[in-house]
Amino acid sequence: MSDKLVPLSTIAEIVGGFAFKSQDFTDIGYPVVKIAEIEPAHVNLDACQRISPEKVKGLEKFRLRDRDILMAMTGATIGKVGRIRSDEPAYLNQRVAKISAKAGRKFDDFVYAVVSQKGFDINVLNNAAGSAQSNVSADGIGRILVPDFSPGEQLQIGQVIAALDDKIELNRRMNETLEALAQSLFKSWFLDAMLDGLPKGWRIGPILSHAKLLSGGTPKTERQEYWNGDIPWASAKDVSQCGQSFLVTTERTITQKGLEESATQMIPVLCTVVVARGATTGRMVIFGREMAMNQTCYALASTTGTPFALYCRLRHEMDDLVHTAHGSVFDTITTSTFAGSRVVLPLKETLEEFEKIVSPIFHRILANTEESRTLVALRDALLPKLLSREVRVSD
Repeated sequence: MSDKLVPLSTIAEIVGGFAFKSQDFTDIGYPVVKIAEIEPAHVNLDACQRISPEKVKGLEKFRLRDRDILMAMTGATIGKVGRIRSDEPAYLNQRVAKISAKAGRKFDDFVYAVVSQKGFDINVLNNAAGSAQSNVSADGIGRILVPDFSPGEQLQIGQVIAALDDKIELNRRMNETLEALAQSLFKSWFLDAMLDGLPKGWRIGPILSHAKLLSGGTPKTERQEYWNGDIPWASAKDVSQCGQSFLVTTERTITQKGLEESATQMIPVLCTVVVARGATTGRMVIFGREMAMNQTCYALASTTGTPFALYCRLRHEMDDLVHTAHGSVFDTITTSTFAGSRVVLPLKETLEEFEKIVSPIFHRILANTEESRTLVALRDALLPKLLSREVRVSD
């Protein structure tokens, strides 16, 4: 068996997307996938702009199908990869590449395993051009060297990794459904209840009547003793790219010394954490474990003992909060945004009853999230061993 490497283009076809005109986008029609919709490891079609059927005539080359592999070809997230997980027809926008196995769709699982391995995005960046913003061509992606396996080995490796990916995706979809159920219950309890005015005892006031606001900070980056410890440290990137209700792991960690000698602090489990500035202002998660965070986020801790009711409330109110808090470049949320907010404040007893109903739902979401975290760790550990032949599927 040879350990040689071959260009990715040997086993895969890489096609860049079509330059749709911005004036042609509408609210109805087929989704058009841009870089922002790639949320590793899936592609979020719900967030897409759309194009009418008459504008895609003759563009079958750019039509996307379930399980297609997409990669960002430009920008800060160049090389990020996701897979379409929908039967809804969609189309590929410029600066996004579709990567397909030349040997047929049954080999796509192997190709995805290769291009989604840790560090592959660095190889993409190394093949990119441009000083202000990195850009990679389809040829540049195709030049990246990958392990040379026989067709039979490709299928075996692809099947093993796909089994893990499919379970992770199943958990994601289940969590999406469960959160939709919780939000529907919230609407029924607290929004539909106001059709005839505020129920007795309810009032209008700031969200901080039911929550305590917590802030974060960043240990000095030049102090090595502050970093790579045992304490998860969440940034706006972690929150905005989480893609699910709960955040349970972070890109960076800090030490106890870094915690004690900086402005950051430990944020309790089940706090709702919101990105406060930048392009992703308003994105939010629930902390699935106690962790620290940086100053680009705010955490809200329920003071009524109803953290999930608070999260549901913030989901409903966040667009309005962001729109009323304008920064110089991007929308910015400040302490005044929360202090000056005007939201419906139900009775504490009503919140507690609602919490009893939705708490099992959110704890199921958290359990699925933790399981997926374990599966991702297993995948990240196993895949390089399979690709280096340190471990074989037959083992």
